[in-house]
Amino acid sequence: MSGIWSILKSGHWPSLAGAWLHLTVSFMVWLLVGAMSIPLMVALQLSETEIAWLVSVPLLGGAVLRIVAGWSADWLGARPTAVAILVMECLVLCWGWLGVTGYGEALAFSACLGVAGASFAVSLPIASRAYPLSAQGFVLGIAASGNIGTVLILFFAPRWVAALDWHQVCGIMAGVVAATLLGFVLAVPSTTPVPGLHTAVWWHNVVQLIRRRSAYWLCFLYAVTFGGFVGLCSLLPLLLHEVYYVDAIQAGTITALCGLIGSVIRPVGGYVADRQGGLRTLYYVLPVIAGAVVAMISPSQTMAVVMMVAATSAMGFGNGVVFQLVAEWFPRDIGLASGVVGASGAIGGFLLPILLGTMKGLSGSYESGLWLFAGFTVCAWGTVIVALRTTRSSPAELSS
Repeated sequence: MSGIWSILKSGHWPSLAGAWLHLTVSFMVWLLVGAMSIPLMVALQLSETEIAWLVSVPLLGGAVLRIVAGWSADWLGARPTAVAILVMECLVLCWGWLGVTGYGEALAFSACLGVAGASFAVSLPIASRAYPLSAQGFVLGIAASGNIGTVLILFFAPRWVAALDWHQVCGIMAGVVAATLLGFVLAVPSTTPVPGLHTAVWWHNVVQLIRRRSAYWLCFLYAVTFGGFVGLCSLLPLLLHEVYYVDAIQAGTITALCGLIGSVIRPVGGYVADRQGGLRTLYYVLPVIAGAVVAMISPSQTMAVVMMVAATSAMGFGNGVVFQLVAEWFPRDIGLASGVVGASGAIGGFLLPILLGTMKGLSGSYESGLWLFAGFTVCAWGTVIVALRTTRSSPAELSS
């Protein structure tokens, strides 16, 4: 415990707290539609395919905007970019509160909520630059555990919708975001952009990043771990409702439990990776993810819930491990790298509900889609095995 306190004291902890708060509330906004998926499906009379798209679109929007926000965090500064994101979140939620009617407008509103997903690309650089390199895995794990916002919105939104209209829930969230904006401005001091970035053509850094093979590989790993986590958390309420006939509030509670454990365990993944090595840790985590995912569809509801918790927990642990590698290999371009790698995770989260919804429509079951996702996870595990062998023969080659 004393070691953890010494790590926290080695940097500017208010910045870490502000980064965590920003990401937590933004995750609540980002997954708001998924948390209200069952009431929205009833209120707007949507088909399974339509609700799958409505749930998935914010994840795609977040993927695109993470790249933009990551570049802006390095070029213009993480703090002003973070403030702009919160302002835009508030405006979009006010639109949902006062003006959205019908499926077409709901789809556009859902897409605009993707701006909340961009928080990841500014929150992590704020936390990273407030601490020394030796603490990066643990500190980034704490900041990224802000995806506990998934838990909060999945727990509270179904209860709010049961008592209020879904438009009013958007109004409540607009107030939460406004309060968060004030707290963030007070906690995080003004910062300057990373030296040297203004002297180069802005896209030069992007070109340099995408020329490194390790960036593609980390994108793939994060698409599996984070994409699996956020995609499953978005779709689990529907899966529990349709497969096990669980009501909206109970389904939200179960999903919140999955998100809670997956979020809390993320700093543990970064902490272990700091000490044991990211690659070695991933070697043990990825097969757990694959096994738990294929066991999620079970004749026993209790066993299914246990496997859901196991799968999201392993994914959350893996998220912390992957970003320990990001901080280790891209210390100078952490904002841009966070945006690009984070975008791949959001794309994975966008594709997973679409994949499961499509396979459900074709086969009548979610099982085939889960098997397919498990196959991608096994492929990721295979790349880690190869990478471990590469590091033994040529350690410097892997991060090039």
